[in-house]
Amino acid sequence: MELSTKNQTHTASSKPKKSKSPWAIARRKFFHNKLAMTSLIFLLVVSILSFLAPYITTTDISRVNIGQMSLSPSSDHWLGTDKSGRDVFTRLLYGGRVSLYVGIASTALIMLFGISVGAIAGYYGGLIDTLLMRFTDFILNLPFLVFAIVINAIFFGKVEGTWLLILVLSVLGWGGVARLVRSKFLAEKENEYILAAVSIGTKPSKIIMKHLLPNVLSTIIVQITVLFAVMISAESALSYLGFGVPQEVPSWGNMLSASQEADVLQRMPWIWIPPAIVLTVTILSINFIGEGIKDALNPKSYR
Repeated sequence: MELSTKNQTHTASSKPKKSKSPWAIARRKFFHNKLAMTSLIFLLVVSILSFLAPYITTTDISRVNIGQMSLSPSSDHWLGTDKSGRDVFTRLLYGGRVSLYVGIASTALIMLFGISVGAIAGYYGGLIDTLLMRFTDFILNLPFLVFAIVINAIFFGKVEGTWLLILVLSVLGWGGVARLVRSKFLAEKENEYILAAVSIGTKPSKIIMKHLLPNVLSTIIVQITVLFAVMISAESALSYLGFGVPQEVPSWGNMLSASQEADVLQRMPWIWIPPAIVLTVTILSINFIGEGIKDALNPKSYR
């Protein structure tokens, strides 16, 4: 009886533990990455505050108040006012809404177009691949900022300002994603499970959506974080130069454009330092999140 009990105990203790899925392992590794988690929390806080701006402050973001021009930070105006008497804290929140919105929308459109072109070129190959990749090379060879300024100037007034910038960034930014996805598809489609799916007559669209895309998803996720940071930087750069979001619409880039004036740069740091700090830390946070995701999805990493 005692021997039987021992055998049962040994059998129960020797049962193999359930192996975790790759995504569960990646999630656990990401949550243990302190820098990535801190960056994620910061980005979430900035996003929530920005998109809840109408409920946080009731100050008019566009109203010019001559009696309150260039006031330094105080209890009434936490971050002071700009040269038009507008509250800097309020514009910082609303500016975050615009900058993040432009970054999210342009990244989504770039990924949609880039993945579509790269998937078709990588799967079909041949003449289709050649034509699509030559067109992609043409897009990649265009000087980004120069053409963004030119296209923005041509269509200014014909399309709503923010959407015009989103379309410009999307049209000029998808080339790198297309080439990346194509290279991954070319390598992945030579695997036996893809050849088996082709041999039994599976539709190309089903092979792409259900077999190939899930296997390159980790690369796509990392690329999304990189693009998100790049698009926010591009919006800020174009708005700073006066060719991005219309000046009447607050964005972090528009707020930074005030630093082009020498007296603002030297004597009124409260006007440009807050958006500069928030913009810099936001971009760094997105990059740290991307590095954390890349590290988590790397099976050779044991962080």
